[in-house]
Amino acid sequence: MADDKMPFLSHLEELRRRLIVSLIAIAIGFVLSFQFSEEIMGILKRILTTTFAFQRTYPYVVVVAKAAPQLIFVAPAEAFWAHIKIGFLTGLMLATPVLLFELWRFVSPGLLERERRFALPFVVLGTVFFFVGLSFCYFVVLPFAMNFLLTYKTEHLTPMLSIGLFIDFTVKFMIAFGLIFQLPLLISLASRLGLVTSKFLAQNRKYAVLINFVVAAVLTPTPDIFNQLLMAGPLCLLYEVGIWAARIIEKMRNSPAPEEAPTGA
Repeated sequence: MADDKMPFLSHLEELRRRLIVSLIAIAIGFVLSFQFSEEIMGILKRILTTTFAFQRTYPYVVVVAKAAPQLIFVAPAEAFWAHIKIGFLTGLMLATPVLLFELWRFVSPGLLERERRFALPFVVLGTVFFFVGLSFCYFVVLPFAMNFLLTYKTEHLTPMLSIGLFIDFTVKFMIAFGLIFQLPLLISLASRLGLVTSKFLAQNRKYAVLINFVVAAVLTPTPDIFNQLLMAGPLCLLYEVGIWAARIIEKMRNSPAPEEAPTGA
């Protein structure tokens, strides 16, 4: 009985070690970034001062500057907690390579020796995808979302945004997009482990679209369909990228290994 339980207990112990290292990395990133939370808050507030306008002639989409609504705080500790949230987001960004590396270390015992050499590409690509998701959210999604929410049927209303709710809104959105941009990488990893195939993913595309909209409804901080579409659309596109990546991995796996050169005459 003890022998049967040891592998499971060993997995739990390994998971505990990886979680501790990950939490320490996030804590270090938080301490480093909290000192610059005021500057980071200024960067986030730029979302309120820009929006996109469409036109019929080239370049079709232009960036328009506008006056930002006033940010206020309505509770004594609200501004302080806003800085805490900013520090956590930035700390998570800084710790992303460590988190991905610890994730790889946790799953690597189940991989073949030739598959473990993908650790560096996994960490690098995962970090790149995470920052691409953050950038896409900051430069594209949030300006669209904020402009829509602050202008839709608000002719007789004056927006006065709470700093705590504003930071909570932007932080949740950016973290969510950073995570969903890991989808192609996760699909590639699952394909490499033999858990899914490109054929299976393609055949179940309609169910994936449904799941993407459910995930978008859960992750978006507001219940409106506009912001859900801003997340569900990229999710569906990333799913297609994952199918394409799975096909490449399958071709690499099925290709014959190169013959070794003779060692002697």
